[in-house]
Amino acid sequence: MNITATSFTSPFQLPHYSHTRAFHPRAVLSLFHTPPVSLSKTAMSSAPLRSSSPPHAITELSDESDFESLLSPDGYISICGFGSLLSERSARSTFPDLANFRTARLNRFRRVFAHVAPVFFERGIAKAETMEISSLSVEPCEGETLLVTVFEIRKSEIPDFINREIEFRFLAVLLETLDGKSFDIPAVLCARYSDEEFFNIRCKGNKEILFQQYGRWNIDKIWRDDVLPCRVYLRHCVLAAMNLGETAYNNFLDHTFLADRKTTIREYLATTGSGIMEEEPPESLKYRYGG
Repeated sequence: MNITATSFTSPFQLPHYSHTRAFHPRAVLSLFHTPPVSLSKTAMSSAPLRSSSPPHAITELSDESDFESLLSPDGYISICGFGSLLSERSARSTFPDLANFRTARLNRFRRVFAHVAPVFFERGIAKAETMEISSLSVEPCEGETLLVTVFEIRKSEIPDFINREIEFRFLAVLLETLDGKSFDIPAVLCARYSDEEFFNIRCKGNKEILFQQYGRWNIDKIWRDDVLPCRVYLRHCVLAAMNLGETAYNNFLDHTFLADRKTTIREYLATTGSGIMEEEPPESLKYRYGG
C-alpha cells in the first residue's frame, strides 16, 4: 500500500500495514523512575485516557539508521506531536507532504515547559526579562497519559527532522489508539535531553557549534527548571489542543506542567498566566501561531 495524503478517508483513521517490519532496538532505556504527578480534581477530567497496559521498552535513536529501522514497508516513519505539532496547520508548515494526521495516546510521559527554544528569540517572541522563553518537551512519568498527534513523513525527510529537533533525545515509542489498541510500529518522540549530552554528543564538544545554536542569544543552558512558557507559543498549543476536541483540550491543560513539575497549565492560566489567551501574536506570526 502506498501511503499518501489522499489514502485515508478520515484524519483520525489509523494506517493499516500489510505486514509488520521487524524492529531491532539498539539501546533499550530504563526510564520510568520519575515519581507520578498527583492529579488534581480538574485533572480527573482526562482520567479516562489513563492506561493499565504494561510498560513498553523505550528505545533511544542514535543515528539515521536507527530511524530507518522504524520505516513502514512503504517507506514512511511516524512522528509524534505533543506541542505545536498538535496543530495540523503547524505540522504541514514543516512537513507539507505529511500523511494521516490523527490523534493517539502516549502513556507514561508528561509534558513540561522546561526547554529553552532559540527560535523564540529569532522570531522576537521570547521575553528574557521575565524568563518566558520555554517551549515544550516530554519526559517519562509513570501514571501519566498524554493525548498527542501522530502522522507519517517520508524517509527522505528524516535528516531535516533530525536537524530541526537536534537538542532533543529521540525515542521510539509505541502509541495507542484512543480505544487502547497498541500501534504496530513505533513512532519517533522528541523527549527531554541534557545539556551535557547535547554538548558532548550533538556538538561533539565544539563550543563554536554550541555558540551558533544558542550562545548568540545568551543562552547558556537549554534544559532548565527556572523558566516559564513563551506566551505566544503556549497560546498556540492551547488553541491547537482545543481544535482537537474537548478531551485533548482538557488533557493538555491538566497533564502539561510548568518547569516546577507541580503547576498545571490550567492552574497557570487561571493565575500568573492569566491574559495569555487574549493576547494576539505579532501580525507576521498570526498564521503560524494561530492554533
